Amino acid sequence: MPSPELIAACRELRKTQTKAEAILWSRLRNRQLNGYKFRRQHPVAGFILDFFCPEASLAIEVDGEIHKDKETKEYDLERSRILAENGIRVLRFWNFEVETETEKVLVLIAKAVDDSSLKL
Repeated sequence: MPSPELIAACRELRKTQTKAEAILWSRLRNRQLNGYKFRRQHPVAGFILDFFCPEASLAIEVDGEIHKDKETKEYDLERSRILAENGIRVLRFWNFEVETETEKVLVLIAKAVDDSSLKL
């Protein structure tokens, strides 16, 4: 069970989403992508995932410039490793990709979600 602090952080992040997160959420919410349910700013394994599809055990992260920093890259790798140990795959996109190539991003997400459903 997530801590009250983690839940509060999730709620705050939902209120202050980036432009890229807002664009992606507008296309993922309400089962718009192949009928799959997505959650945003969702706590899993002590982390807050930008988007999470529980049916496909798929996390989607939308990264800004800070993720180019060496320390942040290392943190992201460790985080992805821990999530993988918990059976969760992680897809990462840059903010500019979501903002300028939204359809391409959605195709990649749909493929990842559909591929995972074949393993069920």
